[in-house]
Amino acid sequence: MRGAKSAKWVAGAIVVALAATACGGGNGEDKGKKNTSGKPEGYVSIDVGEPQKPLIPADTNESLGSYVIQSVFTQLLDFDAKGEIVYTNAESVSTTDSKVWTVKLKSGWKFHNGEAVTAKSYVDAWNWYANVKNNQQNAFWFSDIAGYDEVHPEKGEPKATAMSGLKVVDDTTFTITLKDKVPYFNYKLGYATFAPLPKVFYDNPKAFGQKPIGNGPYKFESWTHKKLIQVAAYEDYKGPNKAKNKGIQFKNYATVEAAYQDVLSGNLDIIRQVGPTDLPKYKQDLGNGAIEQSYAAIQSLVPAFYSKTFKDINPKVLQGLSMAIDRDTITKTVLNNTRTPAKSFTPPSVKGNQDLGTDVFTYNPAKAKQLVTEGGGVPENKLYIQYNTDGGHKEWVTAVCESIRKATGVDCIPDAKPDFPTDLEARDNNQVKSMYRGGWVADYPVNVNFLKELYHSKAESNNGRFNDPEIDALMAAGDKANSLDESVKAYQTVEKKLLEKMPAIPLWYYRINGGHGKGVDNVQVDFHGDLELTGVTVK
Repeated sequence: MRGAKSAKWVAGAIVVALAATACGGGNGEDKGKKNTSGKPEGYVSIDVGEPQKPLIPADTNESLGSYVIQSVFTQLLDFDAKGEIVYTNAESVSTTDSKVWTVKLKSGWKFHNGEAVTAKSYVDAWNWYANVKNNQQNAFWFSDIAGYDEVHPEKGEPKATAMSGLKVVDDTTFTITLKDKVPYFNYKLGYATFAPLPKVFYDNPKAFGQKPIGNGPYKFESWTHKKLIQVAAYEDYKGPNKAKNKGIQFKNYATVEAAYQDVLSGNLDIIRQVGPTDLPKYKQDLGNGAIEQSYAAIQSLVPAFYSKTFKDINPKVLQGLSMAIDRDTITKTVLNNTRTPAKSFTPPSVKGNQDLGTDVFTYNPAKAKQLVTEGGGVPENKLYIQYNTDGGHKEWVTAVCESIRKATGVDCIPDAKPDFPTDLEARDNNQVKSMYRGGWVADYPVNVNFLKELYHSKAESNNGRFNDPEIDALMAAGDKANSLDESVKAYQTVEKKLLEKMPAIPLWYYRINGGHGKGVDNVQVDFHGDLELTGVTVK
């Protein structure tokens, strides 16, 4: 991402792998001279499919929509390649007690329609995002702020339209008062859901989501649904990640294999992730254009605890299923050594990652079968793994099912969905038959992001509907720690307890294995595994 990585589900197998004219960011016409691929001169094209939701920052928590959101919007801060904070729209974010935070903005920033970006632009946006009536997927991210419960009650109508914890001091200063101290709160502000909104948004949010006006390095031009989204470089952008190209085309492909062929033929500049069938040869095909780099992301299998398969399941069964998966062989063969078997619920590059020192993630067919039996077995001795076919997952899901079947005798069936939005809708609507392929990439480089955002009972991305009061209480204690280091240690305790509960089955850590064609250069990968599109140059 440039612009904090959205709390996001990753679409790709190996990417962890969205009509009122007053709201228009452009007239929908392509600018400039086009080349033979239909791309304006100086633009860069990349395979990014159809976003699940309209393009509103707080309603986007998957990787496809996030790429677009992060090009059009910029939040207060971001992270460098090492996961350290870099200020973008903010001059500073400071606190003396981890409870009251003061934000000072850089002056001179404007939205793409010329409106000034002020403290009020942030406060009004956050209040709208958090309001339960607006039904934003990422509203939970604002729950630390005092007054959130009044605008987002668990039941009934909101008692207020604004959170008491947000105060505008002047045009470039506002304060955030939290319910309790949260030592890592400034890291959370690096997530794109905290982006500001212009006044025109509130006239017609629905129309705005189709033609957004942001404050980011690119301004919106057009969206041809399920085909193409196009953005143009914003010349007056004040951030450190100013575009070095004239614009981006986000192109939708039915399969990663089709996208790869377009890179080879020159009709696509960048592919985020090469599919399993092309992994053995992509380095030879792309030469210096091949990209391989680890990043902060993890692949898991997530049980739907509301399903007849896993409702009231004994965690021993899930531990047994985990031990039935031959991670070493699958990562070496099917995934061509592009993944590293997981040893925990968090990836190595985030603060607080630890080796849990357990054999639950180690292939052991005999013990796997024993644990499944001791735990009472799987209802009907059958389970399904849901995945999206447009992300290159078929091969490894099939291999995982075969490994489970051989080790335990449980029938395992791949459950294919045609694309990532369809997969996400099934999760959101509690329609997963048994479990789904979960890929999570860091929004901020702290273990909390891989634990609280996925396994807290009220977390929006807890699509397995895991609910455990003991885990929630341990997380609450970690949030109230006296320092970032103490909070990280507290969440390490949470992670150890999760091993007993098994809200998911970690599989492996990600590496990006993508590439680019000969028409572009300076293609870099950020901390979150996103390609830094602003820095890409056209030859």
